[in-house]
Amino acid sequence: MPGRSFIERIVGSLAGGMAQRGRVRRADRLVGVLRTLISERGEATGAALARRAAALYAGLDAEGREHLFGRLARDFAPDRDAVLKAAVDYHKDPSPEHLAALQRASEPPRQEVFRRMNMAPNGTSMLLELRRELAVAVRKHPELAAVDNDLAHLLGSWFNRGFLELKRIDWNTPAAILEKLIKYEAVHRIDGFPDLKRRLERDRRCLAFFHPALPGEPLIFVEVAFVDELPTEVGPILAMDSAVGDARRTKCAVFYSITSCQPGLRGISFGNFLIKQVAEDLHAELPNLKTFATLSPVPGLRAWVTQLLGEAQAGSATRDTLEGLAAWYLTREWAGGQALDPVARFHLGNGARLERINWMADPSPRGLEQSFGVMVNYLYDLGDVERNHEAYMKRHHATASPAVEKLAEAAQAAVENARAGRISVP
Repeated sequence: MPGRSFIERIVGSLAGGMAQRGRVRRADRLVGVLRTLISERGEATGAALARRAAALYAGLDAEGREHLFGRLARDFAPDRDAVLKAAVDYHKDPSPEHLAALQRASEPPRQEVFRRMNMAPNGTSMLLELRRELAVAVRKHPELAAVDNDLAHLLGSWFNRGFLELKRIDWNTPAAILEKLIKYEAVHRIDGFPDLKRRLERDRRCLAFFHPALPGEPLIFVEVAFVDELPTEVGPILAMDSAVGDARRTKCAVFYSITSCQPGLRGISFGNFLIKQVAEDLHAELPNLKTFATLSPVPGLRAWVTQLLGEAQAGSATRDTLEGLAAWYLTREWAGGQALDPVARFHLGNGARLERINWMADPSPRGLEQSFGVMVNYLYDLGDVERNHEAYMKRHHATASPAVEKLAEAAQAAVENARAGRISVP
């Protein structure tokens, strides 16, 4: 195919430049509306401007939105001189008036932008989508993190536990919500409605947090199985043809899947409230339940072992070696004052105890790829969770059973030798 002529290339370049300028102009037009929005005091006018702002934002493409994020970072930041003056005044005289002045000066105007945009119909949903797209832009433009921090601050207030409602999801739940469970499930894939129906039987529970501003959207949901003893593998729980048991006769509630559904709420934790409340509610409903635990993946294990040993040795490591390394990784490997593994960070931070390492509990391709098939049980003893939480947060101590501690201690020499390059690990 012959190349384009010189004239065609010039025309194409001009058209591309005009399109780019058009996208920038639309974003700048929205910036003008936002300036008017935060200066407007009338409620009716403010609502109309919020609707206008939402419509303009919806009409922006990815490039236009990225330009908008840059304008929010630059043009809606606090006035540095005003902040400095207010800080100096408060330092000289720490009166309530000076403190209030400092708070007003240091709050970025873009926070008020987001508050006002939330007045639009479906404004909360729009802001969650905005933050999801902002996360992508931050990776290319780190200076946009200030905008993300401001929006996260507001969302953390708007989505605090007092506004959330815990609801049971069953086969009578509206189909639109059931379809979203299938779509959002991130731990163990749901293969259509027959699979979902088995997960909602009387020996199972699915509970989710909802927010009044997003009535048809689960924020996070947990799937629970009632079994007779602490499980060592996930296959029987997920089997669609398994016999339906009697929840009133079982002793153990197993949290086998926890899924956060809204990327725009990234970093705003609901899971700690969810696990504890679900455990308390289930204990009240079914007094026969004595054990509350998880069957959890170890998503970072294989990558960590491979980094420690190298690809070849990691692939040929024995069961004993990998179980010991798993115990070490989950209880001893930390970063920034938190457990390195994200699932361990969640459960240990919530006050759970790492109870058991389960070999080949998930032999699925994903389970093997993430963790050599290893899964673990975290035990939630409702009488100990606060003490375990304090140990984790204040002393950076991962509470574990004696059996897990023994495995971790046995792995210490192997880890140290591997890092020193002295000997190979079997």
